[in-house]
Amino acid sequence: MNQQPRSPEALTNVSALQADGDLIPLGRLQSYLGPLISARRTPKIQKQYAAIGGGSPIRKWSEYQNAEMCKILDKISPETAPHKPYVAFRYANPLTEEMYTKLLEDGFGNGRGGRAVAFTQYPQYSCSTTGSSLNELWKWRHRLEGKSASDNGNGSITWSVIDRWPVHHGLVEAFAQNVEAKLAEYPEERRKDVVLLFSAHSLPMSVVNRGDPYPAEVAATVYAVMQRLKFSNPYRLCWQSQVGPSAWLGPQTATTVEEYTAKGQKDLVLIPIAFTSDHIETLYELDEEVIGESGHTDTVKRVESLNGSPVFINALADIAKAHLETGVACSQQMGLRCPGCTSERCLESKRFFAGQQVSVSPLGGKTAA
Repeated sequence: MNQQPRSPEALTNVSALQADGDLIPLGRLQSYLGPLISARRTPKIQKQYAAIGGGSPIRKWSEYQNAEMCKILDKISPETAPHKPYVAFRYANPLTEEMYTKLLEDGFGNGRGGRAVAFTQYPQYSCSTTGSSLNELWKWRHRLEGKSASDNGNGSITWSVIDRWPVHHGLVEAFAQNVEAKLAEYPEERRKDVVLLFSAHSLPMSVVNRGDPYPAEVAATVYAVMQRLKFSNPYRLCWQSQVGPSAWLGPQTATTVEEYTAKGQKDLVLIPIAFTSDHIETLYELDEEVIGESGHTDTVKRVESLNGSPVFINALADIAKAHLETGVACSQQMGLRCPGCTSERCLESKRFFAGQQVSVSPLGGKTAA
């Protein structure tokens, strides 16, 4: 599951995104400020998509990764086969509603039961990303299959959730291999002094301060990758994609690059540590804006995104297999609300997915991923 607008067809949904308090909390002014921010950002986003070829490859890569993962699962977990891939986005096609409708059309639910796994493609959990996507899934489950929160005796789909995986060894290995490949492009005598800048999508400080786990989980991924690299290089974590008028988590990636190059540190490698494929934040924001405008495109580089990495796709299959074997509906962490959470929708969504435990079994049956 992904949820931000990554393709031209999603531009019509920018207003909805800006009005979503899970993603960009604007308080009581949400319905007023959201459309204003959207109106200002839409022309800019249109130009950005045009600059990267007219569209985002995130759907292509998401569908490829999911399909390849399911092929591997059919081999390594035959007891849960066949595994059927579905992709849903929060604000781009195919939307969650479309995905759910397709599930029903394909023989899941509608009195026929079936097992589905919501596998977030955000390795690190945030209420603004995975949380928002799961809230949307919960909403459409209730609209399309009824409002029973825990009893699947009516033949509705049984859901379980892979809600975070920030330090899985396969994810870490895939990132580390891509970092090593990029470092190899620098002269050997400079290589160990190249600064590694891990870049993740930022969050409004209001979300951070209410207790969102995302900053800590991103930092955990960074540290795990550096452990795998044996701390070969100096490194920092920075944040990108700030929008709106409120304070956001920093330092910003663009500012970080500017300040390091101004200090004479021009060998910099950007690592998009919270993304699992290319899209506008990597292809435009990092490549065109941060690197393109740095004045040092020969020394400021970006690590390749995971995209079709076999190591990464095998990691997805390993995570899914372990999840199916354990028979756990969701992680303990997912059941814990943020200390400052006041969202009733979040509460009900968490209750629903935790409540699926009574119906989730470790093995068996046709599975949708």
